Amino acid sequence: MERRTSSLDMMFTLWVKGDLRAVQKVDLTLPSTSPTRSNELPVEATLGRDVDSAGIDDDDWSELQRNLEATIPVYDRVNRFGTLGFDQRWRRGVRALIPPSSKVLEVGCGPGTFAEAIEGCDVTCLDPIPAMLDAARARVNGARAARGEEEATFVEATAEDMPFEQDSFDVVCCLFSFRDFHDKPKGLAEILRVLKPGGQLIILDAAKLNFVHGWFGWLWMKLWMGTYARVVCGKRDHPWRWLAKTYAGFGTSKQYRNMLAETGFTEVRSRLLFPGMATRWTASKHN
Repeated sequence: MERRTSSLDMMFTLWVKGDLRAVQKVDLTLPSTSPTRSNELPVEATLGRDVDSAGIDDDDWSELQRNLEATIPVYDRVNRFGTLGFDQRWRRGVRALIPPSSKVLEVGCGPGTFAEAIEGCDVTCLDPIPAMLDAARARVNGARAARGEEEATFVEATAEDMPFEQDSFDVVCCLFSFRDFHDKPKGLAEILRVLKPGGQLIILDAAKLNFVHGWFGWLWMKLWMGTYARVVCGKRDHPWRWLAKTYAGFGTSKQYRNMLAETGFTEVRSRLLFPGMATRWTASKHN
């Protein structure tokens, strides 16, 4: 237990100094009983070094995509546990903001958790990971077929380079994917381009009001979700490690309100969602 105690002491010292980026690199795990070669860096020390509020560098982004793909089999299970089930309520709140018969684009659709329940709309799901699209296609189109609706469209692409015409969509949604954008300003500019005049952007992602709130959020993801993910995945080297890492570099609600306004969006607002683990941003494209 000596290593765990010293790690917590180090985290507290760094927190007092205001260095969250350093705090997130402290290893809270107990020593492994298996030997480690001296020339190998711990995984915790090699990932997440170039993640900030504006984006993620090339190497880390590629590693992030591999980790996101590995979450597919237990994606919903871990997220339900980690959010105490509130993620379902937050998603319903976003769907309630979508006008009937809208042409909807979800950027970073993942395995289709959100899109499968969008009813009465023309839906396009975009994701850069082919395996995510395969999972989403079966799930979303299965649900739409059961409702007697036409199939959704699935597109492999990144937020920063979308193959759509200008003014194509009434609503663009990003649910827990904005944090993973390679280049957030560029991705927002692309979303603004493909939105119709008067169209709406809705972003739902992890909450961070300020440094203190962010520090507790990071602890929650690192310890609560991380421990559960390790049990579910059956290994210490589980893909949810990246959740805490991208969150540590994620900006505050105010930073992204400013970024949305600087990109050219209007009517920019953000709302902290109960019980304080998620934020919803909304913004419009000027008519």
